[in-house]
Amino acid sequence: MGDIKSAFEIAMEKISKIEEATLEERLKWKFFPKGEQLAAKYLKEDVNLLSELNNYKGDDRMWVTQGAVDVLARSIDLPKNDATKKTNRKAMDGLKLLKKDKSGVENLYSKIRYVFNHYTEQGEQQRKQAYEQLKVQFAAKLQQAMQQQLGTSARVNMRDINIERHPQFLDEWRRVQGQLEAQYIEHLNEYRKELIEIP
Repeated sequence: MGDIKSAFEIAMEKISKIEEATLEERLKWKFFPKGEQLAAKYLKEDVNLLSELNNYKGDDRMWVTQGAVDVLARSIDLPKNDATKKTNRKAMDGLKLLKKDKSGVENLYSKIRYVFNHYTEQGEQQRKQAYEQLKVQFAAKLQQAMQQQLGTSARVNMRDINIERHPQFLDEWRRVQGQLEAQYIEHLNEYRKELIEIP
């Protein structure tokens, strides 16, 4: 019975086995989140990134910068509305300020802009076609289901039913939209990773 250890004792044993964190790891844990906070503040308010970064020196500054870069890169999203477009512009401006390889950043921005343009032009047309097609298919399925329930002699006026507000239609439309956007998001994720890695 004396062999049974308390949860506290087991936890303390595990903690004692964990190696001491390196100085670099401790700096990252301390300053990376400060960079994330700085980037979030920059995106919401008018904050001068470079003057804020001047408050840090050496490795501290490097980790703050990396934290900020991470948040700014992840903030770039498909231009679904004006707010997203504004955030994209601000995030991209901020990244350009923080990165040393300006031409590398600009090359990636060209690829990102191509994805954005394709999404807003051809993507919009695809979404409209898919929406109308889904509406027709859903209306046919709904009419068939209602006739089966009410009997074939019953007449159902589909104009009385707002298909676009039907919960199942909305769920299906979200699923289709996700499929249509997946290809764009895949490219965007790749470019975000590349942005983070650029010096």
